[in-house]
Amino acid sequence: MKNIVLFSIVATLFQACNTESLSDMNENEIMEFHNSLITIDSHTDTPMRFIREDFDFGEYHDPYTTGSKIDIPRMDEGMLDGVFLAVFLGQRDRTAEGNEIAKQKASQIFDSIYSVVDSYSDKLEIALKPKDVYKIAKKGKHAVYIGIENGYAIGNDVSLIDTFYNRGANYITLCHSINNDICDSSTDPEGLEHNGLSEFGVEVVKRMNELGVMIDLSHASDKSFYDVLEVSKKPVIASHSCARSLCDNPRNLDDDMLKALAENGGVIQMCILSAYVETPEPNPLRDSAKNAVRELHGNYYELSDSGKVAFIEDWYKVDRDFPQKLSNVKKVVDHIDHIVKVAGIDHVGIGTDFDGGGGVEDCYDVSQLPNITRELIKRGYSEKDIRKIWGENLLGVMEKM
Repeated sequence: MKNIVLFSIVATLFQACNTESLSDMNENEIMEFHNSLITIDSHTDTPMRFIREDFDFGEYHDPYTTGSKIDIPRMDEGMLDGVFLAVFLGQRDRTAEGNEIAKQKASQIFDSIYSVVDSYSDKLEIALKPKDVYKIAKKGKHAVYIGIENGYAIGNDVSLIDTFYNRGANYITLCHSINNDICDSSTDPEGLEHNGLSEFGVEVVKRMNELGVMIDLSHASDKSFYDVLEVSKKPVIASHSCARSLCDNPRNLDDDMLKALAENGGVIQMCILSAYVETPEPNPLRDSAKNAVRELHGNYYELSDSGKVAFIEDWYKVDRDFPQKLSNVKKVVDHIDHIVKVAGIDHVGIGTDFDGGGGVEDCYDVSQLPNITRELIKRGYSEKDIRKIWGENLLGVMEKM
């Protein structure tokens, strides 16, 4: 957590830093510099753990044995000022019953976020506006923003956008891994359904613009992406995506999309999920073991709370038995370099996807976030540019809402 006096002194000191002085810093100075930044992670899936009775956000968890990537002690260690906690909805049937279950589940996750913040009010505080993170950091606390991952949460009822906005949602990721009533996903095995944004999706975009809810296009198909840019009057974000030219994954944005995002005034938040950073090496034993867990337990999102706990235990056992070869921070920053080259320094940030698969070998959890800053310094990024990457670009989009 920020030391308030140190935060003020170091922040003032480094305002005058240039690229050369940053490159000359020793390890202690790098850590002080990182501590002087306002750091924001735009996408984490940690609330999925909040609804489990065996998880305490205030306690330290070993990421290698528990799979947990974020908790308060490690946020302190990694000096993360602001975090977007996702109200993630796995998709069920797109029926009246399925939509009602999704609405109730979203409400439960919102409740769990507020409950955790209330329980640790000395460490956490809900943030609603861009400048809140600065005020909260000065109190020595972490700012908690909320985003919704998967517009399936609103089903086909546009009024739910208002409901979730009033509960503190700052963005909605329009879709997840399969198509929904709003738009097509980039990864639906059935392919395109709406050929991009649906008629209902147009209503959704317009209402989000009216309320000032950021539109998140991570997971959206290419056609959905461009359709949204045509309709939206406000900048958009990709809360956790990478550059497709460096890793050919449909979840990533190609160079034309990066340029279009820049023209829109939006920002892509660099994701550190290893398979989006670089194409993973084949691991058939791991793949087979993962499939066996799915077959044994069924669809995770349709399980009871106790069933989900059992699923997760077996899922992370596979990770221990058949560890995935992870990417690294250097390749993460390769993506940042590329995005800066194509879209410009004002259009990139950080969205780790921790607790949703995010993590590379030398930034495996939130405590290791300074390693990204260290690599940016090595690459010659200026103090001004690093501040933009770590939060100012995203906050700039929020200001335009």
